[in-house]
Amino acid sequence: MAKRVLVVDDEMDVRTFITTLLDSNGYKAVVAENGEQGWQKFQEKKPDMVTLDVMMPKESGIKMYRNIKTDPNFADVPVLIISGLARKTFLHSQKVLDQFKNQSVPEPDGYIEKPPEPEELLGEIKRIIG
Repeated sequence: MAKRVLVVDDEMDVRTFITTLLDSNGYKAVVAENGEQGWQKFQEKKPDMVTLDVMMPKESGIKMYRNIKTDPNFADVPVLIISGLARKTFLHSQKVLDQFKNQSVPEPDGYIEKPPEPEELLGEIKRIIG
């Protein structure tokens, strides 16, 4: 059975690119346009992995990431961040939120800055979930 990957990104071109790459390499893509829709589909579909943009309308990818990693039922689901936001900036914002909320959230399983190269993206997906 194909591994299911939830693709959460507000940019249609990015969603199409990632979905096409996944589908043509034996994965099953599930798509969401924002963090709110992503969290809903995450709970419904229980994916094997999530690719997640950080800056999105309705609910940010940072909030969705924290929801996944702080819920004991979902914390083991790997998350690959794909964002225009620099990795250093994302990790800094996580540390600030950790201090503010007095809880620690692990770093993502992978991080790719936009625009992703197909070989890099596929390599990270294979490294993370096979």
